[in-house]
Amino acid sequence: MTYAAIILTGGRGERLGGVDKAALSYREATLLDHVLSVVDDASQKIVVGPEKDIPGIVWAREDPPGGGPLAGLAAGLAEVDAEWVAVLAVDQPGLTKDTIARLRNARANAVLKDDRTQWLIGVWRTADLREALPGDPRDLPLRKTLGRLDPVEVPALPGEARDVDTPSDLDTLHSG
Repeated sequence: MTYAAIILTGGRGERLGGVDKAALSYREATLLDHVLSVVDDASQKIVVGPEKDIPGIVWAREDPPGGGPLAGLAAGLAEVDAEWVAVLAVDQPGLTKDTIARLRNARANAVLKDDRTQWLIGVWRTADLREALPGDPRDLPLRKTLGRLDPVEVPALPGEARDVDTPSDLDTLHSG
């Protein structure tokens, strides 16, 4: 099953003082480099957010910038030509290639689930996403739109669903 990947990077990072999460250092690279490495087998890699100098990436931007994750998803989805698409947030250092493989193996709309549903760690049928998107997705809740698709919940492994939202998360990222 070929798939595309949409990586959402356009968040404001408000709880981190407005930092660009995509550029945060993680191991020997950045969080964006990490997520891109997890989907290196995707037929397309679409990054929604401010453009960076990274070859082989299709860049998209929600209109207006800062319109929320659902608007970012709509912008990225406009570029997808694969039947399936992984939708990921850039601030997911726990993601692995195995995470994506397990989601893809569900062969259905699927999201990662730990103590809560991880709406920005999922694999979706592209046509279902397009059909579910509202005409104007700005500032609408992502979970409400995606929840209508009744995705299969794939259990998360320990640490797999962690994200970087707060200064404490950032400290953990740099020490882990």
